[in-house]
Amino acid sequence: MPNQIVRYATTDGAGAGVGLRDGDTGVVRALAAPSLAALLREGSAALRKAVESPGDEVPGARLLPPVDGLTEVWASGVTYLRSSEARQEESQVADVYARVYDAARPELFFKSPAWRVCGDGEPIGVRVDSDIDVPEPELALVCDAHGDIVGLTICDDVSSRSIEGENPLYLPQAKIYSGSCALGPGIAPIWEIPDPAALSIAVTVLRDGDVAWSGQTSTARMRRGFAELVEYLFRQATFPDGAVLSTGTGLVPDLDFCLAPGDEVVVEIEGVGRLANPVRSATREAFGWLTPAPDRHAA
Repeated sequence: MPNQIVRYATTDGAGAGVGLRDGDTGVVRALAAPSLAALLREGSAALRKAVESPGDEVPGARLLPPVDGLTEVWASGVTYLRSSEARQEESQVADVYARVYDAARPELFFKSPAWRVCGDGEPIGVRVDSDIDVPEPELALVCDAHGDIVGLTICDDVSSRSIEGENPLYLPQAKIYSGSCALGPGIAPIWEIPDPAALSIAVTVLRDGDVAWSGQTSTARMRRGFAELVEYLFRQATFPDGAVLSTGTGLVPDLDFCLAPGDEVVVEIEGVGRLANPVRSATREAFGWLTPAPDRHAA
């Protein structure tokens, strides 16, 4: 397991902190920063300085989603051939996805504010008004406020294939709802990853102790480069607390597969980490713990 920049809470109720988690021991050491958002606001030099000089061990640290403040989560679509094929299979307007795969401009869409993100071990949700729901395991780029890629994390871009397939204009409903975005468990510093463009990505969906679906791919199969995606995201927008940009999925099950409450989704990315989440129905009652928004993880 790599070293990771993490957010954490402690049992004394002192509030959320930011630290460095040792990949071998799991020990979390505090970083000299009020928040992760503050580090992303200052930029890559400040982040690297903090990571290279961790402080004291934090006993009893409980990991939180690695995103806070005004940091936004965005996502890329149709960046792998498999994703293009799957979108065409499900869609009543298949030509849209064939065209965007080859287009100069990438598909980018808003995924989640920081407060709605689920962390490692926390439940993710499937819509009750959807017939086909799937995990979308993706490598996510953590960018500072200046648009520099400073780290990598794992994103599960949980999605409704049936809603998006009915009409591409329903994309926000298929992609943005309670429990639809999981990140974590932490952020691997980009300078510690030898080749981010050639990382293996694996996903397993467990159901009643058995493997219901699994798959494996590599970021080497992406059609678009990381710098290109980030440039388009930052081209006409500012992100004062940085941004997380998920880079799209190359792993999509056949149309006869659907996530179900009680499943567990496990995503592993070489050199980045392992993200595991149980599945629930995305009802208001099941995900009421996501709010009140800014301070849900303060204790």
